[in-house]
Amino acid sequence: MARTGKPAQRTVAAVERALALIDSLADGQELGTNELARRTGLNASTTSRLLATLAGGRLVEHVEDTGRYRLGSRFLQLGNAVLARLDVREAARPHLRALAEATGETATLSAPGDPDAVTVDFVQGPGSVVSVARLGRPSIAHATATGKVALAFGAATLPAGRLERFTPNTVTDRSRLAAELERVRVEGFAKAVGEREDDLNAVAAPVLGSRGDLVAILGVQGPASRFGQDTMRTALGPLLSRSRAVSNALGFDPDLTKESE
Repeated sequence: MARTGKPAQRTVAAVERALALIDSLADGQELGTNELARRTGLNASTTSRLLATLAGGRLVEHVEDTGRYRLGSRFLQLGNAVLARLDVREAARPHLRALAEATGETATLSAPGDPDAVTVDFVQGPGSVVSVARLGRPSIAHATATGKVALAFGAATLPAGRLERFTPNTVTDRSRLAAELERVRVEGFAKAVGEREDDLNAVAAPVLGSRGDLVAILGVQGPASRFGQDTMRTALGPLLSRSRAVSNALGFDPDLTKESE
């Protein structure tokens, strides 16, 4: 038989039946053999044998107290393996393009650092005058929108001593900065208006991983002459929508995060 590099078209009936049982347990319920048989259309004997096989592989778990079944711990192991191979840049790239198109400005993806986040990908906006981003460029923690997100949601901390002033708008008072970071945590985004460069404004939002930890920062930046307060507010909708989408692609579930707190 010639090899095409594509999956075979024929399937294995027993595997399909096992998958149907797994799907029936996917909502987190504990179900008995007869209920699972009813939901999948299988007879009870077949259902029992399939469940025993799945339990042997830790894909389902038999709850002795109730005699019912639930999803097994191996799914957590397998899920973590999938999440580990996900490249945040790969997951974010289409959202960066969409964000640049929606806002007309440069969309950036940054990795958290300590204390400064670093640009790992970007898509320039379609305008003739665009904000130029550079791979590897650090985002000063206290003077950029991306940096403030890293301080608010990540493990980054500011070094001791006086905070550097880059422009008249740079926040160098630590108590004022602390209040702003608390607002960032509550509202879910940060902004910087001419704080690192006089003519550069930006907004940024966190990208969260499966454990609710900060894994990246999505941002939009543009020249102050065009990306002012009104256009920054308009950009927040697409920014927050895209940051949530990337977080979801990386396995973030706000309900699970709340349960673990």
